[in-house]
Amino acid sequence: MTWIDTHCHIDSDKLSPNIQNILKNGLKAGIIGLVVPATSKNNFDSVINVAHNYPQCYFALGFHPLFIDDYEEGDMDILSAYIKKHNPIAVGEIGIDLFTRKDNLMQQENLFVKQIELAKSFDLPVIIHARSAIDRVLKYLRVVKLSGGIIHAFNGSFQQAEQLISLGFKLGFGGAMTYERAIHIKKLAQLLPIHSIVLETDSPDMNPAWLEKGTPNEPKELNKIAQFLSELRGIKLDKLAETIRVNSVTALPKLAELYT
Repeated sequence: MTWIDTHCHIDSDKLSPNIQNILKNGLKAGIIGLVVPATSKNNFDSVINVAHNYPQCYFALGFHPLFIDDYEEGDMDILSAYIKKHNPIAVGEIGIDLFTRKDNLMQQENLFVKQIELAKSFDLPVIIHARSAIDRVLKYLRVVKLSGGIIHAFNGSFQQAEQLISLGFKLGFGGAMTYERAIHIKKLAQLLPIHSIVLETDSPDMNPAWLEKGTPNEPKELNKIAQFLSELRGIKLDKLAETIRVNSVTALPKLAELYT
């Protein structure tokens, strides 16, 4: 059985020095594909280089809301030029984060809208960070009709999930659902339509419950995360693998190359 990690920052300082072993260990665990989103223009080149050097890696380009202070006038033109030249799998990681910071909401929303409009102009899916801001994100996704994508680390309500699914989005689940106290996330992962779910590690962050605190998360953990979801839903692992594969490719169509 094989898996796609739809969200990992393997270019980060915590992982990149050991990237070859990390990818090798991931492959042993059945991780045949990894999506590596950028967070600002400062790592556009690094995620592109990772994908160039390791064919199982795919990159996305975008401005993360937590790095908005790095954004400067003219950067949207830079992003557009990079997309034209390098053909990313998606525009991401983009979004709105009201958990960490609320004082710059207008700037976050303006940047988010510019990026989803850019994604639409290139007919690309998006990878969205929507922490404590799903309703805000939904507001704009209803206006700018996209080809879909993934809501990273989904932790909203069932009603919000239904609205996102109706707009063509898949919902990302990872290590957060493996904790005993994560009752709401587990219920979402258990009861949402299986066709709406994709898996991710968010490496080196979002550690699963079995990983010692302070140890960087890695894509290989996706195998055990998938086993956890299989048991949670009462679905045979091979059936889950096939469904998650289809979901991942539906959300990010360029991943189909992994299976051709």
